[in-house]
Amino acid sequence: MSTFLKDFVKLVKLRLSFLVVFSASISFLIASKEQAFINWTNWLILTLGGFLVTAAANGFNEIIEKDLDKLMRRTADRPIPAGHMTTGQALVLSLTMALSGTYILMQLNILTGLLSVFSILLYAFAYTPMKRKSPIAVFIGAIPGALPPLIGYFAAFDQPQISWIPIILFLIQFVWQFPHFWSIAWVLDEDYKKAGFRLLPTTRPDRLSALVILLSTIVLIPVSLMPTFYHFGGYILAIISAAMGLYFLYTAIQLYKNLDTAAARRMMYVSFVYLPIVQLSLLFDFIP
Repeated sequence: MSTFLKDFVKLVKLRLSFLVVFSASISFLIASKEQAFINWTNWLILTLGGFLVTAAANGFNEIIEKDLDKLMRRTADRPIPAGHMTTGQALVLSLTMALSGTYILMQLNILTGLLSVFSILLYAFAYTPMKRKSPIAVFIGAIPGALPPLIGYFAAFDQPQISWIPIILFLIQFVWQFPHFWSIAWVLDEDYKKAGFRLLPTTRPDRLSALVILLSTIVLIPVSLMPTFYHFGGYILAIISAAMGLYFLYTAIQLYKNLDTAAARRMMYVSFVYLPIVQLSLLFDFIP
């Protein structure tokens, strides 16, 4: 059983799944503050359903890339390429999680369920195969990657409606993913090449790629200030977002100057903490 649990954790990419659920949960709580009421039962439903849907998408991703995972050092020990789990077993697990997760989220409202299905399809069957063909894969992957805030926000309503708040929550996470993923792609470039992945802007770690990464980090700063501009985020949020954005930008400048893996790794680590800090700041400095 312990071996199965270890393999399951790797199949669903537990840390990534946790971060996705965290992002959706924060948006749910923001929407709840807007209504001045937190339905903790619905929060638990969102957490469970969101985890299952995310885990399913990651499972499908590993099934599709099983032969490529064998080629890379960072993924060779995943359950399918390592021979600990068959493709059929992973498929049954992933389908079960996808169907049950979608059904659970449908209990909140139809839009939440439909967005979860869309995120699975786009991540597993559009982003995954595109990774070997073109750097545009990062753009495609950023869409399902930015859906958790939308799913979490809409999950808090019986009849969700479109407003600036969920759109901006989506935009912040959408734009953040470009410097985040590109810094990871720079660090793992040699390993990615073994599988033929083309994720950097120019497909290689050169100065033009570094420039594009730098520009994406610049764009993130005004986007992160939009909650304050649209009057649902306070000035404390603006200060924290600006400070984090400028520090993130500093690491991007260092990458542009040095063009080395060490600078990319520092930027990658900053990207890990940037999003949760900004999202938590918005939660605590939200103006209903």
